[in-house]
Amino acid sequence: MIKIPPYLKKGDLIGIVCPAGYMPKKKAETCIRVLQEWGFTVRVGKSLGNRFHYFSGTDAERLADLQGMLDDAEVKAVLCGRGGYGMSRIIDQLDFRKFKKKPKWLIGFSDITVLHAHVYRQLKIATMHAPMAAAFNDGEHTKEYVQSLRKAISGITSNYTCDAHPFNRPGKAEGELIGGNLSLVAHLIGSISSFQTKGKILFLEDVGEYIYHIDRMLIQLKRSGMLDQLAGLMIGGFTEMKDTSIPFGTDVFSVIHSHIKDYPYPVCFDFPVSHAKNNYALKVGVKHLLKISKNKVVLKESALSV
Repeated sequence: MIKIPPYLKKGDLIGIVCPAGYMPKKKAETCIRVLQEWGFTVRVGKSLGNRFHYFSGTDAERLADLQGMLDDAEVKAVLCGRGGYGMSRIIDQLDFRKFKKKPKWLIGFSDITVLHAHVYRQLKIATMHAPMAAAFNDGEHTKEYVQSLRKAISGITSNYTCDAHPFNRPGKAEGELIGGNLSLVAHLIGSISSFQTKGKILFLEDVGEYIYHIDRMLIQLKRSGMLDQLAGLMIGGFTEMKDTSIPFGTDVFSVIHSHIKDYPYPVCFDFPVSHAKNNYALKVGVKHLLKISKNKVVLKESALSV
């Protein structure tokens, strides 16, 4: 059974950390203000605005900042400022003993997929794949995707819809929702953090990759058996894709479709989970119902999960 952390109420404390790439404090100012307007209190970790080359501090500094938020009983949720790269450098040094006794929502996406996968695999605790601090900027905090985070952390049951896609395979699936950034899902294969996918609804997204990288990673997922016994598959946004000087010869969704077209389970393409603005908050580990018809796609939390 998956343990679901307590949902937040007015006055609860949200900690903001950057356990991976560097983020200037200025880019998080709107996020901090809006979280306070939502009725929460905010504690900013030392890693936000800190810099060590590419990272938001040395491994030891980022580890200490995230560890402190995990251990502090006053902190009811931890929002990662940004992803980038660096979570896998510290994941094995984190001590989850206090967190396991008093779970809290861990929020983020991209490189934070490592944290989601590890907590799901090792602790069976739900986490939240959702917009991070920079997503609040430029008025986006008033729109549905950042607002989906507000609803999710407050315990409102999710019920998302999106348009049909020509590559969709209609059907119905129910299972625990898992996934995240394809590069990280593939990166974790063979580790103690790798997702176990049998009977699950898997979602995948990515950004800034060469098309042939996506091809290679899909082959890795297939060869590892991760795609064999899914309940369903959701392909999110694959944005800012790049091509080689000698073109790969096809677009990214066609590449993905070529690898998954023969599996029997329901599949949808272009679901709003991505590195772009269209990025719904998704509760990793929580049971969901996925319905794919000719006209639309519906993803909602199962009644038994709330």
